[in-house]
Amino acid sequence: MDENLAHAEEAGAARRGRGAGGGAAARRAARSGGGPGKTLTYIKRQIPLYEVLNEEGLALIEANADTVLEEVGIEFRDDAEALELWRQAGADVRGERVHFPKGLCRELLKTAPSVFTQHARNPERSVQIGGDATVFAPVYGPPFVRDLDGNRRYATIEDFRNFVKLAYMAPSIHHSGGTVCEPVDVPVNKRHLDMVFSHMKFSDKPFMGSVTAPERAEDTVAMAKILFGEKFVDDNTVIINLINANSPMVFDETMLGAAKVYARANQATIITPFILAGAMSPVTVAGTLTQVLAEVLAGASFTQLVRPGAPVLFGTFASSISMQSGAPTFGTPEPTLVSYGAGQLARRLGLPFRTGGSLCASKVPDAQAAYESANTLNSTVLAGTNFVLHAAGWLEGGLASCYEKFMMDVDQLGMQQKFAAGVDLSENGQAMDAIREVGPGSHYLGCSHTQANFQTAFYRSSIADNNSYEQWLAEGEKTAPQRANELARRWLDTYEAPYLDPGLEDGLNDFMAKKKESMPNAFT
Repeated sequence: MDENLAHAEEAGAARRGRGAGGGAAARRAARSGGGPGKTLTYIKRQIPLYEVLNEEGLALIEANADTVLEEVGIEFRDDAEALELWRQAGADVRGERVHFPKGLCRELLKTAPSVFTQHARNPERSVQIGGDATVFAPVYGPPFVRDLDGNRRYATIEDFRNFVKLAYMAPSIHHSGGTVCEPVDVPVNKRHLDMVFSHMKFSDKPFMGSVTAPERAEDTVAMAKILFGEKFVDDNTVIINLINANSPMVFDETMLGAAKVYARANQATIITPFILAGAMSPVTVAGTLTQVLAEVLAGASFTQLVRPGAPVLFGTFASSISMQSGAPTFGTPEPTLVSYGAGQLARRLGLPFRTGGSLCASKVPDAQAAYESANTLNSTVLAGTNFVLHAAGWLEGGLASCYEKFMMDVDQLGMQQKFAAGVDLSENGQAMDAIREVGPGSHYLGCSHTQANFQTAFYRSSIADNNSYEQWLAEGEKTAPQRANELARRWLDTYEAPYLDPGLEDGLNDFMAKKKESMPNAFT
């Protein structure tokens, strides 16, 4: 396995040398982070956190969550093992509802790491989860795509592979993600194999596992052991996985089963209440934060019952709804406040934090999509989020993955990466030599400092058109989505797969073939 990782590293270095080793391509990559050929490491934030709750407010939310856990309880449905684990831990189990003595969940969570590494098969792509790190991952879960021909249709495995390829090529996406779209042309009971394999073959960034059934989680772990080696997987985290609470205050058999598989294998879980406030939580920010904290405390501490020390994240997905139609809304003020408050609660609990993304309710990549996504993404970064799911490609309230939106979001992620680096206070950043050289009444265009820094001084968008009106007309009056469409096509046309040892690929293919042969196709 070590030889394969070294080979992958050498192959990646060779590709980077061909793609951006010098000349115009390298300079463009350095300016933007918006094109293939330059790999950006995960963000190491150099900017302050934005916090909305003072100590009194945080203590109030925590006390209310403890009350919910003790008096109302959380249901662990259809899982006798989970209930028995809680009973042995000292919880009050009444049927399927678990009531938690004050302090029990927090005591259990003392074994959970506040920072850990998720390893990629290419060590250069491994990411830190927690601390001052922010990791961007693509959209997760949509059954539909809006394709490059403008059609809204069900997603296919080809779409899935395309989005994995685009995420691999995007410098400002640090993670391959998970269900970047749901490939409905593959049987339900077998598609997880093709999805996990696609992440392993078409990218060398870290990836997510299947959670739709415990046996599919087990298949993911088995495939990871083929790719990384059994001992490496036992000793390290190579998969991160999304475990949603069935809000309000329920964990179901499917999610519990997947959580147990991954926790026992020392792989990371993101315990995430999926909240549409007003339907699945109270309409108020404080009420929603109380319920979120209670659900995370119960779910995250459960992973420590399964295996003390298993990595676990404090997840939050909170949206508001239209009180007229019941439809989810995004980019609105109230979920932003929930994200900020949840980030504070996660840090007090000592867990890495997941929230946000580039979320919108728009059906096409238009101004509504841009405004709502920008509102969500900005607050995501300022909240100190460690793992950002849905960072690129989300459309239509998460029902569709969109190629153009993906490319537009990637551009914005590059801007956020530059922003999160903070203010350069080095000698070069202070620019005193430039101020002395130019003096009063002149300009900085030709001074030595500008000449030395102009290539990297400002982020250059890969999507925006900043030319004159006349030039825009001459070039075809293209909109941002049209330019994004062309860029996506260009990236897919020039994609080169990262090196994967043929022996490992054969091992993965053999495993998948045997699993597929062992069961009939099922499409429900």
